[in-house]
Amino acid sequence: MRWAAAAVAAATLVTGLIGAGIAQADPVAKKEPAARTDWVATWATAAEVPFSGQQLAGFTDTTLRERIHVSIGGDVVRLRLTNVYGKTPLVVQSTTLGRPGGTPGDVDAASLVPVTFDGATSVTIPPGAEYASDPVRISVPGDGNLMASLYLPGPTGPATYHRDAWTTGYLAAGDQTGQPTVASFPSRISNFYFLDGLDVESTMDGSVAFLGDSITDGTHSTVDADHRWPDYLADRMLTQPRSRQFGVVNSGIAGNRLLLDYTGAGQGVNALARLERDVLTQTGVRTVFVFEGINDLQNDPTQYDPNQFIQAYHQIIQRAHDQGIRVVASTITPWAGWTAWTPEREAVRVQVNQWIRTSGEFDGVVDFDKVIRDPADPQRILPAYDSGDHLHPGDVGYKAMADAVNLDLLRP
Repeated sequence: MRWAAAAVAAATLVTGLIGAGIAQADPVAKKEPAARTDWVATWATAAEVPFSGQQLAGFTDTTLRERIHVSIGGDVVRLRLTNVYGKTPLVVQSTTLGRPGGTPGDVDAASLVPVTFDGATSVTIPPGAEYASDPVRISVPGDGNLMASLYLPGPTGPATYHRDAWTTGYLAAGDQTGQPTVASFPSRISNFYFLDGLDVESTMDGSVAFLGDSITDGTHSTVDADHRWPDYLADRMLTQPRSRQFGVVNSGIAGNRLLLDYTGAGQGVNALARLERDVLTQTGVRTVFVFEGINDLQNDPTQYDPNQFIQAYHQIIQRAHDQGIRVVASTITPWAGWTAWTPEREAVRVQVNQWIRTSGEFDGVVDFDKVIRDPADPQRILPAYDSGDHLHPGDVGYKAMADAVNLDLLRP
């Protein structure tokens, strides 16, 4: 036990010296703890099944340049790529990120940075997989944009994509990832290809994922204007104090259904089948906003049993709550005047909406039906909000929807 005696003697000596005012150090001022940073999804798009045309054929010796519109900003980002519906390994030979230049499609040359994966500029993504890049130091403001350029030596085979980007992309032959000018990209595209999402290193407390169909996807919104209703909501969110901001992730797919896969081009698997990939595993997600169901009514085969909708909502709630994720939902919006509308289908919508409003099952409810319906004819969208097809709102309607959301319902 000699070590114990020595320790006691040493402690006595130190105590004596402190008492004599000899060994005591200057007191250290308390520092406020640094704000914790973590990865938060600031943008994403939902993958769809390649169906025909370019996405089914894929690409060879091609560079894609695609615009990413972020919600919250930051100085360090992480790009996520996807080959979830690919049939063969996807080789991305080189990737760059840059801030937009003066002309649409241009990249500010001074901002161009390479994107690496485990330190390498080339990455091979297995079929069915998604890959996150190494951290990339590039500043992007909230409500800002980044241009992602991917060189695909190919042939890629079927290309995982998102059909309705509502933003212009660019296509060129050869490796043009380092070329800042859009003149190097003679062709235009209207889809997102191989992009899964963008994360930002942030002090924000997580993100909100919006699970929806064409109305969330932004159908009939102005191209390149970022006028989808989650975009308008993100604009509102950014006016709040920084401590009350969150990432906005749009997981809408045009034609998507709660219960069945859609049979047309793209549209994706049903909401329950894609819930894990498109929502629950999004980086830092804390809340999911569910706005689905109209395509179960208006597409064949039609779902006429309200209990089937309710069971699907229950599944989303349970699976999200199991992971500590809150669930906010919206009522199904009016659609009389659309070609598939019938009184029988309208009756189902009314019953499902009544359950959404009154069941108390969700952590919050937003009544989009009430927001955009015509008070003089509640089965229809208010003409000022209607894009013209009587199913989808236009820009004005999308803004009205976003303005009606209580942001406190969404905050983690």
